[in-house]
Amino acid sequence: MKLFSARLSFPLLLLLLLVGLLLAPHFQQMASASALCDEKCGVRCSKAGVQDRCLKDCEICCEACNNCVPSGTYGNKDECPCYRDKYTGEGKRRRPKCP
Repeated sequence: MKLFSARLSFPLLLLLLLVGLLLAPHFQQMASASALCDEKCGVRCSKAGVQDRCLKDCEICCEACNNCVPSGTYGNKDECPCYRDKYTGEGKRRRPKCP
């Protein structure tokens, strides 16, 4: 039974290693995108009254809009139409999602 287990574990280990190598560039790109969003949102939210909420919302919008965040601390949303057009819900309580 031990020999059977060793035969299965080597191909499985090899498969996991191969999958890890194939996905490594994807994880690296995600990490760099996150760092870029952190930097852009840090500037965007630098003067916000509630910074932690601003940063959280901005980072969500940044990643959803392919790292696009308007310049400055307020306004300029026409630079990023995706960012500008994100709203919370529908109806009376609908408001812009991205700071």
